[in-house]
Amino acid sequence: MSIQDQPRPQYKPSLGVKLQRFFMRLHIFFYRRTDGALGGKLAGRSMLLLTTAGRTSGQKRVTPIFYFSDGDRFILIGSNGGAQTHPQWWRNLQALPLAEIQVDRKQIAVNASLATGEERELLWSKITAKYPDFITYQRRTPREIPVVVLTPR
Repeated sequence: MSIQDQPRPQYKPSLGVKLQRFFMRLHIFFYRRTDGALGGKLAGRSMLLLTTAGRTSGQKRVTPIFYFSDGDRFILIGSNGGAQTHPQWWRNLQALPLAEIQVDRKQIAVNASLATGEERELLWSKITAKYPDFITYQRRTPREIPVVVLTPR
């Protein structure tokens, strides 16, 4: 039997992952039920619900995430808490940059793009001036943390 013929081990999420998923579903539930009155702010930061298509499954994936306003654009930081890998929502947007967001009660179709060069530096400096924890996250990982721009379609 070759290695390709061997069955792949079944992924079993840890208790920590299961709890994280439970609280994320709870956050989404209350955000949607209250149009963002519950879950629209967390630790003084504005939150939205980002809906992407899974890059392999195509299934809708909803993620509550901090955002920053820049005119009519929405800025997301793919810090993943300083982890070595990009967050799944960013990997999904890389595969298909069309998404939907819910900001309070508004549903908005958006296009996603990666801020680069001077635009990235300007956005990064504005955000880290207010929220220096993102600098700490950047120090934890060798990858450049993506600054993602969502523009309404």
